[in-house]
Amino acid sequence: MVEVRFSALKQTKPHEYLLRFLFGGLATVLAGVVAKVWGPGIGGLFLAFPAIFPASASLIESHEKKRKRKIGKDGTNRGRMAASSDAAGAALGCAGLCGFAIVVWRMLPWHNTFLVIALATSVWFLLSAGLWEFRKRRIFGLRVRNLGRI
Repeated sequence: MVEVRFSALKQTKPHEYLLRFLFGGLATVLAGVVAKVWGPGIGGLFLAFPAIFPASASLIESHEKKRKRKIGKDGTNRGRMAASSDAAGAALGCAGLCGFAIVVWRMLPWHNTFLVIALATSVWFLLSAGLWEFRKRRIFGLRVRNLGRI
């Protein structure tokens, strides 16, 4: 389920925020170096790298393990499942960002910037949310454990 838990902000320690900031900064510096060497088009592709995802996935896993450990259980599987769910959301968000990029790329040279960005943002949201809903309803395929029955 997609949910917002503001209590998770209290669970995150300052060094974890610093780790996310560091990943984001390093990805931006890398994109700048690539852009300097190979041009802004290639550099922009590197800037699109989800910079904080590696840090976020590892933090989500460790937080889930800690939550399960508090009640006396091994949270390894739960931590992995939570991180994989976050990865699925990130992948679907990236698909939405592709839609955003296509709208901006095709429309920006000829239309009002504000309207193009508003439309592109709407496309991003609708595409990401729509893909998440399709995934949730399992429209894209069979569950792995059901493959043996085919």
